[in-house]
Amino acid sequence: MSNQTLLNEKAKVFKALGHPIRLMMVEKLAAGECCVCELVELAGVDFSTVSRHLLLLKEAGIIRDEKRGQKVFYRLELTCVVKFMACVENSIQTQLKKRIAGMK
Repeated sequence: MSNQTLLNEKAKVFKALGHPIRLMMVEKLAAGECCVCELVELAGVDFSTVSRHLLLLKEAGIIRDEKRGQKVFYRLELTCVVKFMACVENSIQTQLKKRIAGMK
C-alpha cells in the first residue's frame, strides 16, 4: 500500500468520526452491540439519517453489521478508537481546566 493510499484511508476514518451523531454511536457501540433501532432512538433523528451515518462508519472500517432476521445489529470493529476518544476527551478536560484556572 502506498503512503498516499494509507494517508487517504486514515483520513477516511477521521472524517467518519467527524460528526457528533457518529461519535455518539461509536461510544454506544463501544459498550456493546446494538440494533439499528436502538441507535435511532439514541440519536433522536430519523432512520434514514442514522443509516447514512452508519454507512459512513462502516465504509471507514470503524463498525460492522450483521443482519439477523428483520433486524440489523452493529458492533465496533476498530476498537482502538475507544482509547483515542478517551485521549481526546482527557485533553479537552485538561484544556478546559487550564482556561478556567486562567480566568480566576
